[in-house]
Amino acid sequence: MKVTKKTKNAQKVTPKKHLGQHFLIDTNIAEDIVNSLTNHKNYTHLLEIGAGTGVLTNFLLEKENFFVIEIDKESVTYLKKKYPQLPLVENDFLETTPDIWFQQESFNEKFAVISNFPYHISSQIFFKLLPYKNQVLEIVGMLQKEVAVRLAAKPKTKDYGILSVFLQAYYDIEYLFTVEPDAFDPPPKVRSGVIRLKRNDVEKLDCNEIKLAQIVKQGFNQRRKTLRNALKGLQMNEKVLQSHYLDKRAEELSVNDYVILTNLWEE
Repeated sequence: MKVTKKTKNAQKVTPKKHLGQHFLIDTNIAEDIVNSLTNHKNYTHLLEIGAGTGVLTNFLLEKENFFVIEIDKESVTYLKKKYPQLPLVENDFLETTPDIWFQQESFNEKFAVISNFPYHISSQIFFKLLPYKNQVLEIVGMLQKEVAVRLAAKPKTKDYGILSVFLQAYYDIEYLFTVEPDAFDPPPKVRSGVIRLKRNDVEKLDCNEIKLAQIVKQGFNQRRKTLRNALKGLQMNEKVLQSHYLDKRAEELSVNDYVILTNLWEE
């Protein structure tokens, strides 16, 4: 059941304001986000992306092999002063790799990710993590509500999209709860949503994943059209042309449907 988190009787922290950011100040909600991590025994490291003023960090300090990556210089200065022993990497997450995140050459351990995701680049962060799907066993975090709903959306809904397909191929995704604007300082104009992604048992999709990605992207780029029209630019064999999937729109196909359609293309 989706629960809306309110700030009544909650403890609050006063953030250092800069760059027009909206900081989570409700420590009860921060603790709820941290407690949403469930898969502890199956991974060895934990990474927080964009710690900001440390509202999540404060509840993560006791965890083993906990690392933080933060690009904002003011936040880095603040965090270093408040948590001098914290393994903190000052770098751009989108431009680096796990060996940088965890300060370890050729890093190949299993790990989890937690974050109050920067809303303007949250989708980019998930695309960045996807190639490391066999290492990233769990992701917990807060996003703009519309994006969180989209990641967890099921086929045949308006929110189901490209990232829904790519992530749901390898993760079970659960929308946990909604966070209202008054949990932030200053309050944003949007509501937020907290989600959890847990790695499923799919090691590799049973199809050409590059071709599947091409079909998914082109299909959703013209999502109002049937796939027969949306995919016209791709060369189709007779089996594809006869497939009933082409008479559906991109949002109507499950991950498994896309795998089947991709294999028809490859025959």
